[in-house]
Amino acid sequence: MGLGLIGLPLAGCSSTDRAAPPVNLAAPVKPPPPPAPSWGPVLAQDGTCTGSVPATATEIAPGIPECELVRLKGKPPTDVLVGESGRGQREVQVLYTEPGAKELYFFVNNRLDRIVK
Repeated sequence: MGLGLIGLPLAGCSSTDRAAPPVNLAAPVKPPPPPAPSWGPVLAQDGTCTGSVPATATEIAPGIPECELVRLKGKPPTDVLVGESGRGQREVQVLYTEPGAKELYFFVNNRLDRIVK
């Protein structure tokens, strides 16, 4: 016989009382990336500065920021290459074509690292 329980009400039970927790089939949520370092204004790929230039440098020398170079040169660069190193550093190459010569400025994390003339 085994069918004698079909007509009995199940008091206090509902279909969700003993249900397993829902299964999340979505990919795990990745934590947000760390905030970008605050290096001050930097050069965009088109050679423009992303903010106001503080105008503190008086000469082109190692350690000056990218926008200071443009301010001191008094004209936009011929070309700008913006990238990132394998170690997560901002690397920028700024080219100026001068009469009879080319000058290439290498920046790491918005600081002039070296000059090739």
